[in-house]
Amino acid sequence: MHVLSEQRLGDGVVEREFTLGEIPGILWTPEAASASAPVPLILLSPPPLGLRTTYPRLLARARRSAADGFATLTIELPGSGDRPRLPAAEEAHAGLRRAMSAGEPVSDEIIDALVLPLVDKSVPEWQAVLDASLALPEIGGPVGYSGGVIAIGTRLAVVEPRISAAVLFAGSFVPRSTLEEARRVTIPLHALLQWDDEGNDRQAALDLFDAFGSREKTLNANMGGHTGVPQFAADAAARFFTRHLR
Repeated sequence: MHVLSEQRLGDGVVEREFTLGEIPGILWTPEAASASAPVPLILLSPPPLGLRTTYPRLLARARRSAADGFATLTIELPGSGDRPRLPAAEEAHAGLRRAMSAGEPVSDEIIDALVLPLVDKSVPEWQAVLDASLALPEIGGPVGYSGGVIAIGTRLAVVEPRISAAVLFAGSFVPRSTLEEARRVTIPLHALLQWDDEGNDRQAALDLFDAFGSREKTLNANMGGHTGVPQFAADAAARFFTRHLR
C-alpha cells in the first residue's frame, strides 16, 4: 500500500489516500488507533460514479464510523473515476439507456453484462486491499462491509471469511446468479432499501433479501428516492456494526 497523502481532518480522523498497484483508495482511521489499540475495519463500497463524485457521502460515513471507533476504507471501483473503462459494461450501459428511454424492461442479458464484469474484477481487488490494510498495525479485526453495488457485497460475503457483518444498500440491478449466491450468505446482514428508488427494481431487491441464507437479517425500508436515506436509517446501520464488530 503506497500512501500518497496523509492529513488530520480536525475531528479525530486521519485520512490517507493510497494506491495498491492500479487501485486508488482512501483509508480513514481514528487518531486513537495504534499498534497497542488496533481498531475494527469497515469496507465502504461506493457506487460506480467515481470517488471524486461520491467523496462527500463517503467522508460523512467515515466520520461517523471513526466516532464509533472504526477505521474505514474505500477504493475506486474498476471502470470508475480515472480508471480504464470496462468495455462490456460500457456497451451494457448503452443498452440500458436504450431500454429505459423506450420504456422497455431491462433484460437479464443487459443486467449480467452491466454488473457481473464489475463484480468479477472488483471482488479480488477488495480482497487484496483487505490484505494490505490488515497488515497495518493500527488496523485489526473484525471486518464489516457497507454499501453497494449489492452484487459485489453479496459475492464478498460468500467468498471472504474475514467479513463478519454487512450493511447492503439495495437499489442496483441484481443478476439472477446473485440470487443463487445469496443463498450461501450466512453472516449477519442489515439491508437498506429506498422504496421509491427511481430506475431500479424494488421486487428484485425484495427477492434478493428473501434469498439470503443469513439467520440474522434485517430490512430497513424507507419511503423516498435513491439518495434520500433518512438519518435514522443510517443510525440504525451504525448501531448494527457496533453490535457485530465490537
